[in-house]
Amino acid sequence: MSTLRSVAPFLLLATLWGFSFPAITVGLDALPPVLFAAFRYDVAAVILLGVVAVRAAGRSWVPSTRDDYVAVAGGGLFLIAGNAFLFLGQQTVPSGVAAIIQGLVPIATVLWALALLPEERVSAVGAVGIVVGFLGVALVIRPDPANLLTADLVGKLLICVQVSLVALGGVVVQRADPDIGGTTLAGWSMAVGGVVLHVASFGVGESLMIPAGLALAAVAYLGVFATAIAFFLYFRLLARYGATETSLVGYVVPVVATLAGVVLLDERITATSLVGFAVIFVGFLLLKRSAIRQLLA
Repeated sequence: MSTLRSVAPFLLLATLWGFSFPAITVGLDALPPVLFAAFRYDVAAVILLGVVAVRAAGRSWVPSTRDDYVAVAGGGLFLIAGNAFLFLGQQTVPSGVAAIIQGLVPIATVLWALALLPEERVSAVGAVGIVVGFLGVALVIRPDPANLLTADLVGKLLICVQVSLVALGGVVVQRADPDIGGTTLAGWSMAVGGVVLHVASFGVGESLMIPAGLALAAVAYLGVFATAIAFFLYFRLLARYGATETSLVGYVVPVVATLAGVVLLDERITATSLVGFAVIFVGFLLLKRSAIRQLLA
């Protein structure tokens, strides 16, 4: 039962995030990508900060220390606003493939941790794991040397940018070690990220639209379930296990997203993409084999 209680939040988070990829694909049929991303985090920020305000019962529920501000800024700018590149990429990339590329998050997290966390080290075998992981990503992306400007390739590269920013955000939050709780941190990060995304949406000339129909349903699912609830779980796991171990959820998300895309959207995932995902996973096993053994123990 103790093991089940430890694993259950990871599985729930993977499921919530897994279904977010098909939801993004559905919403992009009617909404511009950056504005769509902003709506997602608007909804989540209102929910999370509302819960925090009610639970505070008169106590302060705003960031108050330098570490708090750094964590909120890092979470808002990178972990939240960075997801705009996912919405941009999914305009041309199937949801299942977009989720598979997320398998790079744990490896990117380790690279950022090596740069920003003094205690992080990598062995010779771990270095091999990093190389193997990027070879897996190359299998998923498969650029065509004769045409390097295809919409599909550009979309995949945009998602790689999103992966790098999300990984950076997780490490920045871990390094800051804020005093505020996970729900408060998530809510303020959503608020900061939402504002950044609205400014970016206006800056790139997107038209302001009110979601309706399936687009409204997509915003609701993403805002309530795949963001408010999911990021509450994420920050709780981040505080308990750290950025590297928490990023393991990235290897369950593609499985959920791929199945959902095939069943709900009739998407097709090539065998090469699945092989690439497996290679990425092998790379991470080589890179963080000790951390994985400790987590399982």
